Amino acid sequence: MKTSSSQTIDPVASLSLFLPSGILDYFTLVNHVSQDTCFILYLEEKATIPSEYSDLHLHSKGFLPEIEVQDFPIRGKAVYLRIKRRHWEDPSTGQTYSRDWSLVTLDMAGSMQKIAKTCFPRAMQVIDRFHVQKLVYEAVQELRITYRWQVIKEENKAMKAAKEKGEVHKAEELENGDTLRQLLARSRYLLFKSPDKWTKSQKIRAELLFKQFEDIKHVYYYSLELGKIFSTNYDKDVARAKLALWYNKIEEYGYDTFTTVANSIENHYERILNFFVNRSTNAAAEAFNAKIKAFRASFRGVVDMSFFLFRLAKVYA
Repeated sequence: MKTSSSQTIDPVASLSLFLPSGILDYFTLVNHVSQDTCFILYLEEKATIPSEYSDLHLHSKGFLPEIEVQDFPIRGKAVYLRIKRRHWEDPSTGQTYSRDWSLVTLDMAGSMQKIAKTCFPRAMQVIDRFHVQKLVYEAVQELRITYRWQVIKEENKAMKAAKEKGEVHKAEELENGDTLRQLLARSRYLLFKSPDKWTKSQKIRAELLFKQFEDIKHVYYYSLELGKIFSTNYDKDVARAKLALWYNKIEEYGYDTFTTVANSIENHYERILNFFVNRSTNAAAEAFNAKIKAFRASFRGVVDMSFFLFRLAKVYA
């Protein structure tokens, strides 16, 4: 398909789709290097005096020392950002100033924390609530999968024993017609929902699941309790107390995977609690990231990166 010159796009704008959200609003890509194992992107802060200091007569003092941080990989290669931030001086007082951001939302990845600390050193970091809840949901699913493999193993043993006796093995069916193996497989999606959103068949299935596996019932309701803390609390101190109580319950329960999740939350405790200051999330950026991943998956991989960026910008810009 032919395209006119009016359809060309800015490659830097396309690159913003793969960099931390909003970073190119304040930084300019001045150079890039592609090596066998990595991409290196050079970013310099724009020479615009921060709006909060616009009433001062500031002179540029150039750049602060360059800092290197590692971002998420692209096409299997490591990505390094080499960042230079600017600072300005007030000649009348000799005081120096640099741009100050008040808030950054991010996930729990160490690389994102380092980028935020480097680019926005004074900003309050907020761990996105959906990443926290995702960890908990994954722990619930892991327990379901563990039980499913146990049931499959037992069913295979029973089939083998029946075959040796010359009999036909028939798995026991529950009240809704599911076998135990089917019950565990078909309960995946209901464990992501709250009970008020279950369909009629899911309500029946959940009742049978929780009757057969009380552990799954306990961790499921613990996950709902965490979601309720995020949804219903607007005060950081109140949320701190409730999150501490939730953490204590998880420790007392003793399920290893949930304890690991609770420890991860403890390691990022203050940054998670910062959500309750003004309930900030990066949901919009995460939703767009999911669209990019789905778009890429539809091509079974990407060979021509430039053309991929072109199509991506045309579809989503």
